[in-house]
Amino acid sequence: MPTATDTALASALRLSVMRLARRMRLQRADTSLTLSQLAALSTLERHGRLTPRELADHEKVQPPSMTRLLASLEAAELCTRTPHPTDGRQVLMSVTPAAKTLLAEDRRRREAWLSQRLADLDPAELATLREATGILDKLAGS
Repeated sequence: MPTATDTALASALRLSVMRLARRMRLQRADTSLTLSQLAALSTLERHGRLTPRELADHEKVQPPSMTRLLASLEAAELCTRTPHPTDGRQVLMSVTPAAKTLLAEDRRRREAWLSQRLADLDPAELATLREATGILDKLAGS
């Protein structure tokens, strides 16, 4: 059973994470894409070629939503489809060089912004954040 302290921590952590995420979103390199589109491209870049169903599973969305999202990314020439090598009913999606460039610039801008903010912290605060990254990953279920 959560205590009042646990609930207060959950509330404070939720607010802090939301504020940081909002500030990071402001650093986006290309705002013509939705966050869902960026996430899908990032997953494809990280995992390599995936079927639309596999990508939908990674992104925790329904396959019809992923189909629409992939159609828009294909139209923007940010992903391509190729036939599945063993299942003629399936296709594999992958990112294009243009998507890789867009994702690299997006990461570069966000990391530059965050690096500037980290430079304002003292060594003890930086050490705390280093430890916290693992804990935050655990909370996120990574």
